[in-house]
Amino acid sequence: MAEDVLVVGDAETESPTARRTFEGHEVECLAAGDDAPARAFCGTFESGLHRTDDAGETWDRVGADAIPESVTSVAVSPHDPAVVYAGTEPSAVFESTDAGETWTEFDGLADLPSASEWSFPPRPDTHHARWVEPDPADPDHLYVGVEAGALVQTRDGGETWEDRVPSARRDTHSMTTHGDEPGRAWVAAGDGYAETRDGGETWTHPQAGLDHRYCWSVVVDEADPSRILLSSASGPRSAHNPASAESYLYRREGGTGDDGGAWERLDDAGIPTGSGVVRAVLARGRDAGAFYAVTNRGLYRTADGGDSFDRLDVPWPDAYEGQTPSGLAVVGEANR
Repeated sequence: MAEDVLVVGDAETESPTARRTFEGHEVECLAAGDDAPARAFCGTFESGLHRTDDAGETWDRVGADAIPESVTSVAVSPHDPAVVYAGTEPSAVFESTDAGETWTEFDGLADLPSASEWSFPPRPDTHHARWVEPDPADPDHLYVGVEAGALVQTRDGGETWEDRVPSARRDTHSMTTHGDEPGRAWVAAGDGYAETRDGGETWTHPQAGLDHRYCWSVVVDEADPSRILLSSASGPRSAHNPASAESYLYRREGGTGDDGGAWERLDDAGIPTGSGVVRAVLARGRDAGAFYAVTNRGLYRTADGGDSFDRLDVPWPDAYEGQTPSGLAVVGEANR
């Protein structure tokens, strides 16, 4: 896994990149908010949660007295940049309302009926909160993906929790939502793709054309959320291990649920896929048709919805080709 955080386009330092190495500990997750573009959070495995307030020049550990050392997901609320959520191993979710200074654990998550079945296959005696997705339409609504076993929710700010529903995926890796589409969410999971139109009450699984169904990262277009990009592979070894990697990028357009079009594999769009390429981490840009993707082969951007990608001019040491990226955040992107 990745051990560095790269900052691209740092106007404060007039440098194309700034780098922080987390002392050999694996970087698990990364998040930043639009309203505080110099602030970001990085979760690591076994060295806790870190925050920068100067666009990556310096990082400080936060929550050491409250949060376990293995932080597996982090999210900034779209409603208030001072509200931050951290998911951990073993599975728990913490909230900060003061930009990471103090933290409170949400009770009741591990008391859900399905919790006895939660298990992470490489370490079957444990499990973790792989993804936390705040609902942009409701500040009290959170989705939490437990790897592996359940996609659960709270609709009252963590006071109570709703267990997985029968149509939800069991191995959620990432999710996305859209501010103009209340009730909708999109999921990339180890057991396939899914989407909801009713706030997670029910889920559909449009899979036509999706030949690789170990899904990792999903994003939707800022201007047209019926355009979806998805990274996937045939299984975990081909997704995450650079030595055996074989991953692909898919796009779907033209509708929702089973009414939309089939998935299209983007093999000739200018971004490397296939043999030797680990699954991409994706992020939505601020403009219509803009997406970013990072793999072990570099950082790429498309401005036309995935028709063509350009590699960004970022220093990419040979060592990075043997690593697997863990997170990608787009903050304050200028129109291009």
